[in-house]
Amino acid sequence: MNLNQNDWIKNKEKDTDSIIIDVRTQEEYDSGHIKKSILIDINQPNLFMESISKLNKKKSYYLYCRTGIRSEMACSLMHQNGLTAYNLIGGIVDWEGEIEKV
Repeated sequence: MNLNQNDWIKNKEKDTDSIIIDVRTQEEYDSGHIKKSILIDINQPNLFMESISKLNKKKSYYLYCRTGIRSEMACSLMHQNGLTAYNLIGGIVDWEGEIEKV
C-alpha cells in the first residue's frame, strides 16, 4: 500500500512493533537513511528474497527508497510472500524527518 509521508508516519507510530526497511544500495544507505531503518537491498534480488522470507509475518514493514519506485516494487514482493508492507510515496527525496548518516 502506498502512503504519503504523513500517513506513513502516523501508521508507523500507531504500529509500535513495526520495522522500517530501506531497500536502496549500501552506498545510498550510508549517505543518509531514516532513523532506526534496516537495509535490505532490492538490487540484490536473491538476497532480498532470502531476507524477506525470514521476516516475521505478524509484523508490519514500512519501506522506502530514493523516490518510492523500488520500495513500491519491494512492497509488492513482500505482499506476495504474505507480509504487510507500506510504501513511502516520494521516498527519502521528499522525507522531511530526521536522517542518520553512517
